[in-house]
Amino acid sequence: MIKQATIRNLTVFAEAELEFCNNLNVIIGENGTGKTHLLKMLYSVLAVSFDAKKKSHSPLPTKSMYQLQLAEKLVNVFKSESLGRVVRRKQGRERCDIQLDFLNSAFDIAFDFATQSKSEVNIEKMPEQWSDIAPAYLPTRELLTIYPNFVAVYEGHYLEFEETWRDTCLLLGGLLQKGPKEKKIRTLLAPLEEAMNGQIELDKNGRFYLKNSSGRIEMPLVAEGYRKLGMLARLIATGALLEKGYLFWDEPEANLNPRIIKAVAKSIIDLSVSGIQVFIATHSLFLLRELDILLSDTGYGNIDVRFFGLHDSSEGVKVLQGSSVDEIGDIASLDESLAQSERFLELGGDDDSM
Repeated sequence: MIKQATIRNLTVFAEAELEFCNNLNVIIGENGTGKTHLLKMLYSVLAVSFDAKKKSHSPLPTKSMYQLQLAEKLVNVFKSESLGRVVRRKQGRERCDIQLDFLNSAFDIAFDFATQSKSEVNIEKMPEQWSDIAPAYLPTRELLTIYPNFVAVYEGHYLEFEETWRDTCLLLGGLLQKGPKEKKIRTLLAPLEEAMNGQIELDKNGRFYLKNSSGRIEMPLVAEGYRKLGMLARLIATGALLEKGYLFWDEPEANLNPRIIKAVAKSIIDLSVSGIQVFIATHSLFLLRELDILLSDTGYGNIDVRFFGLHDSSEGVKVLQGSSVDEIGDIASLDESLAQSERFLELGGDDDSM
């Protein structure tokens, strides 16, 4: 589990120290406040540790390989023209510093890179172990429709798609989990399959389908909201999201109607309870309210939740954090949603036309 992130001069962030919890971490902010950048940085570090272990012949991390792999991953995930492009420009300080601390200090890492860096990272503190866990990153767009041959095309050509898409497609294509963990998987899948009115299947030709009582429906004909649920369902079914892992989800509510957002909120809580450290970035009042409703259910026990409010300022984005939304300052998008509800009610309390 990631315990803490210390960030200096990353894109819109001048300086931030974020204290994460073991279960659910909710990042809230306006457009342009760095929610996605924060998720991508955390994800990149975790993904490199897992990928590099497979590529390395060494049982322990080596600095030269780690620096090379980390720099390459950051460029491919952020899709910047050079690594230095993600450094926040600040007079007298043109380096980005990142430090991640874990519950197990053997995974701690600290590194930096400069504005002039094209693909060079300097690691100041090396992790002592490789990671055995592949993190999962769900972007705002669904990937089931582009899955056929995407990984092969991506690895053989230069495409302007961030590498999280390729990584997630690899996880989506994993084999279904069998054995003693099937009961737990079925429990997590049940609300998703009910919301989709079907199950996700991958055929031998590499195409995904939604299977229900009407037969098999190819993904391009399935509603986008169901496809987004399908990605999550598939990652659960393959065991990629089962226990002791990480899920990064950028705007889970994007292109979903309120009924499906309710199913997403429940799955987010269920995964957090099951042992996954979940990070979501959102500015949806509906999703936050649904999470709050679910968290008030005593059936979930003492689940840890941490909220992070990102606020733009002349000195860079500031981060307020706490155990409730009330502790992270006013978020304009949330205030606007509340204000709209009030304006609508003021239109006419006796008007039954809608």
